[in-house]
Amino acid sequence: MSFESERSGGTATAFGDLNQLLVELVDGVRVVLGDNFCGAYLQGSFAVGDADEHSDVDFIVVTKGEVTPGQQAELEVLHQRLYALPTSWAQHLDGSYVPRKVLRRPDAQRRPLLYLDNGATEFTLDNHDNTAVVRWSLREHGVVLAGPSPRELVEPITPDQLRADVRWVLAAWAAWFRSNDSISRRMLAVAVLSHCRILNTLATGKVASKRVAGQWALDELDPEWRSLIGWALDDRADPWMKVDEPADPARFRRAQEFIGYAARWADEH
Repeated sequence: MSFESERSGGTATAFGDLNQLLVELVDGVRVVLGDNFCGAYLQGSFAVGDADEHSDVDFIVVTKGEVTPGQQAELEVLHQRLYALPTSWAQHLDGSYVPRKVLRRPDAQRRPLLYLDNGATEFTLDNHDNTAVVRWSLREHGVVLAGPSPRELVEPITPDQLRADVRWVLAAWAAWFRSNDSISRRMLAVAVLSHCRILNTLATGKVASKRVAGQWALDELDPEWRSLIGWALDDRADPWMKVDEPADPARFRRAQEFIGYAARWADEH
């Protein structure tokens, strides 16, 4: 049974200023897309119940068909206006516009979607959200801002589909690290916890938040990595202050070793 939530963004989270931002996002998207609008949702940490004041605002807007060039231009104007609002949440919207038929089931081609990166005001084409992990999180835990239940839009995602998805992500991370000699302090913590989450998904067939996966890794992985994982968990506070701060070189090398360990762990499990 479908339901339509006209302004449910107003109570979507525990943060009043974020709720108001989400109302403005949904209202603006509805105006731009018109009959092409299907639904709007939160996924990621706000969906799994592990969000805090440092979290990204991971959203998905589902469209009935492709976003037209004219609609894309108007959506960019909307996001530029939202970015300028006097709340820090406005600078941390992170999400994709996904046609309903693409969202329905995992996409083996991983086609790029219209994507707004965290901190951006212009779209790129990126497959960041075209994953089984995002579909599972949306279907199982998505927060409805407007539109039908995500269970009506996404077919069930199996544990084996999730495991195949994160193995692909594991290889993508390894390639990314090989192409970078240094990264930011924030990105290093994200990388460590993302690998914890990948291994947790391989073990459980589900998707946990980075924090929960990090705590799991402290107990389940080799104790030699506890210091690095503990640092990544503790370093989550005030992440946006660390975006432009280079990662400690010694810790970066240690993280590279951890990524190698994660690949071996994945092969053995």
